[in-house]
Amino acid sequence: MSAELVIDIRDLKKNYGEKSAVAGVNLSVRKGEIFALLGPNGAGKTTTIEILEGYRKKTSGEISVLGIDPSAHISKESERKWREKIGIVLQTAGDAADLSVEETVNHYAKYYSRARSPEQTIDEVGLSDKRQAKIRTLSGGQRRRLDVALGIIGNPELLFLDEPTTGFDPEARRAFWELIRKLRDEGTTILLTTHYLDEAEELADRVAVITQGRIMEVASPKTLGGRDHAMTEVSFLRHGVREVIATATPTSEVARLEREFGGEIPELSVKRPTLEEIYLRMIGSVQ
Repeated sequence: MSAELVIDIRDLKKNYGEKSAVAGVNLSVRKGEIFALLGPNGAGKTTTIEILEGYRKKTSGEISVLGIDPSAHISKESERKWREKIGIVLQTAGDAADLSVEETVNHYAKYYSRARSPEQTIDEVGLSDKRQAKIRTLSGGQRRRLDVALGIIGNPELLFLDEPTTGFDPEARRAFWELIRKLRDEGTTILLTTHYLDEAEELADRVAVITQGRIMEVASPKTLGGRDHAMTEVSFLRHGVREVIATATPTSEVARLEREFGGEIPELSVKRPTLEEIYLRMIGSVQ
């Protein structure tokens, strides 16, 4: 992974009167990285993302997104070139409901100088059989896939994904994950927000937890909150009663139990803390 920074934030603040929505965020995202920003509603997550996208002005701090401060005054031509490099998939989007999927994707492709193939993009988001369908006839999940198609049609260097798989069924979610990995492998940097912790664990190279307008920690999903050093729970049945042992050496503990039971351990379960458990513990400690 390249060390080149696509996003670099230093002491970012956003105030609304006396209320602080973002209270001094420091964050860096490297080129070619899938980075997940996690946080409860009202934590400052959406405000931070909107500032990075250029849709909201900062109060103070330093920002660089693909070498540009979106809050700074730049020429229309510079802004146009900058926006060509960015793809955005919002939680909700409005469009012409009477256009077909194909018409919509083809229309959006015309805005970009190095757009992806509209046909290929429609296929990649799983809408091949809905190519001629009107947008108003799409289900929620299909509508979301179209949002993703419009976000990636410009072949962006940086892609913002805000709750991208809302409304997807399990099969569609996994197909979407493969698409995101493919984009990453092609060099796209991705900033993802999601309430699905399994999605963050599956996709993200690193995650950041934000709450009360501040970043609590940045780490890989495997090491967040000391997860890699957390105690493992080994549970089993003894005389019909479940026993639970917390241990730092689960393999040794299972071997000991195997010797004790003389073979099979009744209803053995070995469980490490999930990313969701660690995350809920982290945000719970400050609420």
